[in-house]
Amino acid sequence: MLTDFGRIFIFFIIGAIFVAGGLVMAWLIRPARGYPGKLTSYECGEEPIGSSWVRFNIRFYVIALIFLIFDVEVVFLFPWAVVFQKLGMYAFVEMLVFLVILFVGYAYVWVKGDLDWDRPEPTIPSIPIRNQPVAVPRKSPVEV
Repeated sequence: MLTDFGRIFIFFIIGAIFVAGGLVMAWLIRPARGYPGKLTSYECGEEPIGSSWVRFNIRFYVIALIFLIFDVEVVFLFPWAVVFQKLGMYAFVEMLVFLVILFVGYAYVWVKGDLDWDRPEPTIPSIPIRNQPVAVPRKSPVEV
């Protein structure tokens, strides 16, 4: 008679056999060598030009991440809309607070300029130095 842990152990062993069997079958039926067209990187049907180790602009990832964050937050509106009449005024006020927080975040991202694809280079202010004497460090009496 098997215990519950024994059944789980057998389940894991059968799962490992399926995974290993799939990997072995893929290794057996795959071609021995790939042809040059198969070994090139895919770029929408275009011939790749240059190195594949190109640094992408971080702006792409930032805009994609901002989109995902706000997209996931908007998904919370759908269940609320379905049960809105059952929940009453309390749910309406809660959703207004949620939307205010969401719009504050959106305004922050917009003002910060993270939604602009072509962001101008920041200008670093410089202070003009006029006839200032150069400070020479003094030696302490111990160093002399």
